[in-house]
Amino acid sequence: MQMSSPEAVFDRPARLLPPLWAQGVIAAGAWLASAAITQYWPDGSRLWPYSQLWAECHAGIALLLLILSLTFRQWSLHLPRLKYAGAWLIALPVLLSAWQLLTAKLLILPVPFFAPPQALIQVFHDDWPRLFDSLYHSLSLLLSGVVLGTLAGFIAGLAIGWSPRVGYWMHPLLRILGPLPATALLPLCFFLFPTSHDASVFLIALATWFPVTVLTWSGVAAIDTSWYDVARTLGGNSRFLILRVAIPAALPSVFVGLFMGLGASFSVLIVAEMVGVKSGIGFYLQWAQGWAAYPNMYAALLLMALLCSGLISLLFLVRNRVLRWQKGTMKW
Repeated sequence: MQMSSPEAVFDRPARLLPPLWAQGVIAAGAWLASAAITQYWPDGSRLWPYSQLWAECHAGIALLLLILSLTFRQWSLHLPRLKYAGAWLIALPVLLSAWQLLTAKLLILPVPFFAPPQALIQVFHDDWPRLFDSLYHSLSLLLSGVVLGTLAGFIAGLAIGWSPRVGYWMHPLLRILGPLPATALLPLCFFLFPTSHDASVFLIALATWFPVTVLTWSGVAAIDTSWYDVARTLGGNSRFLILRVAIPAALPSVFVGLFMGLGASFSVLIVAEMVGVKSGIGFYLQWAQGWAAYPNMYAALLLMALLCSGLISLLFLVRNRVLRWQKGTMKW
């Protein structure tokens, strides 16, 4: 029996689609149940602020999903991703309800170490200037280090892959310094650099430099030599070979190195901010832990997760635009 693909389902005429979005109805019920738990199930030890707002948001989402379920035929052909998110739209309120029950309602997870979700709303409402100031400084520090590390890694990898003489001198240094964790150099960097900010930028750049260098080198070294021969036959000089042959052919590997370097730079960023700078998400996390402000700590972790995911998504957006012929071969 031949099964129809999801794309084929959305190619059908609207009159052949079901009149109701079943998953949307179930999701609306789950969000409404989550709102009812927040509103009508009494809190265990204290009344948490913003519980009313939390319940109203869930009820509003339930109403929106119900409307979308009743108008399924009107939008399903144009918003297929929303339909595919149906299972997550059901699972999310279930998870949030479990979080609510385990913390605010049943006190299975003790306060203040674990806080209900509405406590995070209170943090974002009351402490947003400090949170977004920390986010700004973290983003500034991260981008400074990543840009420097990417430029240095790209140039080094291109030079090693192109020139055997450069590779002879650079390869041993790469094998010794590259695998060394950047955070292991924290004491030395804070001694050598005039400010902790400069030391942190260097550590982030070092964490980015190694994977970008290795992947760029691998991309250039893997190019078929016949490509160079054809370009030389057509009159291409060394500059043409580097700019028009080597770099474009190595770009897929370069973006893999950027992805790995960006992931490594996040951990270095947090560690560097915890011990070296006076503003940033890492500093905010340490401050919140020191004052036992655990809701603030969870809010900062959520903000950091959104920052990391957003930057990686932006990187993949650029990759898909630059490497159109390879769109979809690497997923995020």
